Amino acid sequence: MKIRKVVIPAAGWGTRFLPATKAVPKEMLPLVGKPLIQYAVEEAMTSGIEQVVAVTAVGKEAIREHFSRSPELERVLEQKGKMRLLEQVRLIPELADIRYVYQKEQLGLGHAVLMAENVVGDEPFAVILPDDVIDAEVPALKQMLEVYHQYGGSVIAVERVSKENISGYGVIKAEKVSQNVYRILDMVEKPKPQDAPSDLGIVGRYIINPQIFDALHKTHSGAVGEIQLTDGLKRLLKEQPMYACEFEGVRYDTGTPQGMLKASVSLGLKDPDIGTELRKYLRCLI
Repeated sequence: MKIRKVVIPAAGWGTRFLPATKAVPKEMLPLVGKPLIQYAVEEAMTSGIEQVVAVTAVGKEAIREHFSRSPELERVLEQKGKMRLLEQVRLIPELADIRYVYQKEQLGLGHAVLMAENVVGDEPFAVILPDDVIDAEVPALKQMLEVYHQYGGSVIAVERVSKENISGYGVIKAEKVSQNVYRILDMVEKPKPQDAPSDLGIVGRYIINPQIFDALHKTHSGAVGEIQLTDGLKRLLKEQPMYACEFEGVRYDTGTPQGMLKASVSLGLKDPDIGTELRKYLRCLI
């Protein structure tokens, strides 16, 4: 079955970026000229997705405004002869058909996905976490879609994680079925290094069958009062096969200031407008 919709959770507080995110949504922080959420939308569209379901919250109006037409700005750019910028601005509202749903309380990733249930309906769908920006020749989501169409079960993106960092990830226990594809046997959330079943950590891309909604409805909130997507996936795993895709590409965790800086430098060096000058500047610093 074709995957037509992607859920993009964008309702978090962004506390690790305070005070910058006090008034500006974390998802609107710029990464080499584009807000983080635009990278997620572009990846989805390039992968063949038709509709975006953005899960937002009060105070996130800038996201909707970014993907809407801005006639006054377009007029100013046209009058000043800035036609390249004008073209870029006009293209943004045309990127995707975006539906917005609101998460009144931030009660975990599983809860955010549940907020999209009425829009997604009874069809399989994708999830992209905008914090995880993946630089890949073939979009990471497109690689996962190939796995989904071949095997049929839900697909989770994974990457190799060092032992010292593994406790910050959900980790899969799995058996390899083909190149970069694994059948998931179990999942452990943030294990101690000695308890991790593998070095394959879960990152922010999912393709999920619609039965996840029933699983999440049956999933109890944890000690901090949140519904975790991993718990819902573990419940779903008992009912149907699930696979992991070790994607080809470089992931940047832009949910942390350090990760954002790394992404800015790496992607900035590739940017045709600023790459040359940035490289010269970095050489001077070093």
